[in-house]
Amino acid sequence: MTTPPISATAQWITDPAMLAARLSVKPARVGLDTEFIRERTYWPQLALVQIAIDEDILLVDPLAPGITAALAPLLADRSVLKVMHSASEDLVALKRACGVVPQPLFDTQIAAALAGVGAGIGYQRLVQETLGVALSKGETRSDWLRRPLSDSQLDYAADDVRHLFALHDVLTARLQELDRSAWLQEDCARLISNAERDELERWPHLSLRAAQYLDQGAQRRLLRLLRWRDAYARDNDRPRTWILENDFATALARDPPPDVAALQRQLDAQPKAPRRLGEAVWQALATPLADESDSPSPRSDERDKQALRKLQDAVAARSVELGLPDGVLASRRWLEALLDSGLLDSGLLDAGSLGSRLLDGGVLAGDAWPGPLAGWRRAQLEAALLPASTQEATGGTQ
Repeated sequence: MTTPPISATAQWITDPAMLAARLSVKPARVGLDTEFIRERTYWPQLALVQIAIDEDILLVDPLAPGITAALAPLLADRSVLKVMHSASEDLVALKRACGVVPQPLFDTQIAAALAGVGAGIGYQRLVQETLGVALSKGETRSDWLRRPLSDSQLDYAADDVRHLFALHDVLTARLQELDRSAWLQEDCARLISNAERDELERWPHLSLRAAQYLDQGAQRRLLRLLRWRDAYARDNDRPRTWILENDFATALARDPPPDVAALQRQLDAQPKAPRRLGEAVWQALATPLADESDSPSPRSDERDKQALRKLQDAVAARSVELGLPDGVLASRRWLEALLDSGLLDSGLLDAGSLGSRLLDGGVLAGDAWPGPLAGWRRAQLEAALLPASTQEATGGTQ
């Protein structure tokens, strides 16, 4: 393959020995990014790996034989900090291709949120607002699996890591000033853990708005179908909706066919239905799950909405106090999980029993908060959410 023309600060690498030699002297940090395609697969297909190292940029072709194995030691080396932006899907792509999740991690998108710059801010915008550099967006929807890559693709790819060190320096200083470096470490560690575990969503039906209009039996059937669908898609590397679309799954859960033959007739009548998977769909629909009775119900009644709204208001007020953008301290989904956990029930957090259960800093002993709300978020939110939960329990202002 002809080596594509590269700018003076970047090098196209297809030789594993060349890559190993370039990485033989370990830096303290590398800038890291990937380009991948996920249109026809469940897993992201790794198409390019960009590495900023010292003053150079390496554009590494993971399609070349032996390259991913040569890249793995760097990704696994915990003495080398990986500076990335919005890394969650990149971590999955690298794990899938190289067998290892990069760590330790400094995610500049998360750092920007915790520093008060903005939530979910894109790389180009962050570079513009933080460094005053305007970057091209011309190759955002490019085909990164084609070879050779074009000059504009290569320039765009190099830019994606060219400014990571400068962002790292600026954001590190801001987080240190705010005493939030530990917050970033915690959130980045969670990203790494999620990529390593690679767990399917336990309650996938909760994300579908239509689920709240189903009765309990239909909700459980929908849960069965979506769990089967997600596992099948992952195992066969196909997009979820190629296996079973959400609307059709909801329809089957609401009005289940009486037998597999009736199901097959429905599948045959649907243009995008999995006709060849009729027996598997029937088994998923008809077979109860061991834990389905533990499934929380989709929130629908007015009391649920009022409870959630009060928690959201309390989170918003605390976010203003901390100078954090909306959604960083606690998302709607996280607050719903907290409500479902029962930790904010009046029996747990009533004023009479609260005092004896508080630790230093106002954190409750013995009760684990769900997912991302544990750790630094709990320490910042507990005192703010207690009045909101107490109001909801008593039905008035305390």
